[in-house]
Amino acid sequence: QVQLVESGGGLVQPGGPLRLSCAASRSISINTMGWYRQAPGKQRELVATITSGGSTNYAGFVKGRFAISRDNAKNTVLLRMNSLKPEDTAVYYCNGQWSGYNYWGQGTQVAVSS
Repeated sequence: QVQLVESGGGLVQPGGPLRLSCAASRSISINTMGWYRQAPGKQRELVATITSGGSTNYAGFVKGRFAISRDNAKNTVLLRMNSLKPEDTAVYYCNGQWSGYNYWGQGTQVAVSS
């Protein structure tokens, strides 16, 4: 079993920043890790992924506003979000695979509103 624990969500004004963190209970050093989000009434969608080698991939709606990074020594994945928009409001989930199984965190709520 692997536990993923997200933190850092909250309420932020449009244009503001937030930093999300995901702590894994096992080593992430060989894993591709990702952030996904799910808005009310919508399907869960990819936000960003980062490979073990540090290559990153972002959804089109990110458009340079978000940055994913990893700290293998701390088994942590970060998502730095800038220039947040109301449409970024969603529950954000951390994701990773170990031994062929897909693991998700419980999610952290991000609300962008004035």
